[in-house]
Amino acid sequence: MATSITTSKGAVAVYCGSCIGRYQAHTNAALSVGRALAGQNRPLIYGGGMQGLMGVVSKAVLQAGGEVTGIVPYAIHVAGGEQDKSKYARPPPVSIEASEAAKMQTVVVDSMHERKVEMANRSVGFIGLPGGFGTFEEVFEVTTWTQIGIHNKPVVLLNVLSFYDPIRQLIENGVNDGYINPQNKKLIVFVDGPSSPDDHETFDWGTAALDAIDKWRGDDFKQIFNWTTRKDGSSAEALGSS
Repeated sequence: MATSITTSKGAVAVYCGSCIGRYQAHTNAALSVGRALAGQNRPLIYGGGMQGLMGVVSKAVLQAGGEVTGIVPYAIHVAGGEQDKSKYARPPPVSIEASEAAKMQTVVVDSMHERKVEMANRSVGFIGLPGGFGTFEEVFEVTTWTQIGIHNKPVVLLNVLSFYDPIRQLIENGVNDGYINPQNKKLIVFVDGPSSPDDHETFDWGTAALDAIDKWRGDDFKQIFNWTTRKDGSSAEALGSS
């Protein structure tokens, strides 16, 4: 696989929609995340799209002088990138200035699964902004990988305008009905922001998310399987078992 732009240990993967959505607070949160990543010299690892919130967060990182690596499956790459699937206003994809191009790398992989493995392998943690099915699936997969010991990394969901309240309730349902260990609720950290929704457009979601990543401790999640051993007796990286 291709190497990343930087060897920084602070790279963070961001999952979010390829649509812009209805609410300005969601867009502003994506801007906040991008600026915070660049401000703390943490590279952005993301899905490589230039539409929607994906484009907003990547452009914000680049404009603030940060580094961006996009991981794109070949089928999406040759089709021209992610498409906005919403019914709302579709702004044009963000454009990259010549001065920003040197800070951006695109890595083309063969499959959606390889994309997710590559993003996880390059990141110390994960941030979920509002998004759709793809965002939900990515968030839950990397959470499951920590639960079963493939890796041990924090997942932070930005609950802008209570967007992720249903997922928090779903986790509570899993605990209450006996399917999720109560301790494992801590696998996902929810950042709720100000108590008043009126303040969500101006809240610094990015700094709050990075603070949550830095404060997260994975000591409570013990590895219960050896994911590095293959059936032929050889060894490989744990993420290869995902």
